[in-house]
Amino acid sequence: MYATSTPSMLRSLSAAHRERLMRLAREVSIPQGTRLFDEGGRADRFWIIRTGRVDLDMHVPGRRAAVVESLCHNELVGWSWLFPPHAWQMGAEAMTPLRAYEFDATAVRSMCQDDPALGNDVSQWVGQVLAHRLRSARTRLLDLYAPYGAGSLI
Repeated sequence: MYATSTPSMLRSLSAAHRERLMRLAREVSIPQGTRLFDEGGRADRFWIIRTGRVDLDMHVPGRRAAVVESLCHNELVGWSWLFPPHAWQMGAEAMTPLRAYEFDATAVRSMCQDDPALGNDVSQWVGQVLAHRLRSARTRLLDLYAPYGAGSLI
């Protein structure tokens, strides 16, 4: 399941705000199979994928983690860094070798606090991503675990 309609930074931020944010980016390479984060962990960074694929998953008691979305080129990995208590709400794993831009969440939050217009743009972008991810997670979990026909009205 590949996300195709997730709001990208390129489409969501003005060129000036994108440029300012990218000054904080650090290029990283992450091996296949690496856990980027687990639910409940400290959300202190985020990534924008350059190449590769990341699966987002949710812990399901008594079962294997459910993959709720796969992310690829230009997509944001991680949104929990923006909202207190800054704890991951999902898990993420590199399913292929990954090249990405990595951002320090504290530095980005500080930049956003110092420039309210940038902060508003970043908040709007991440909020749109969050809404998309929650819809995807709900749909995927219903597909996986709801009884057949549970969504139909009879």
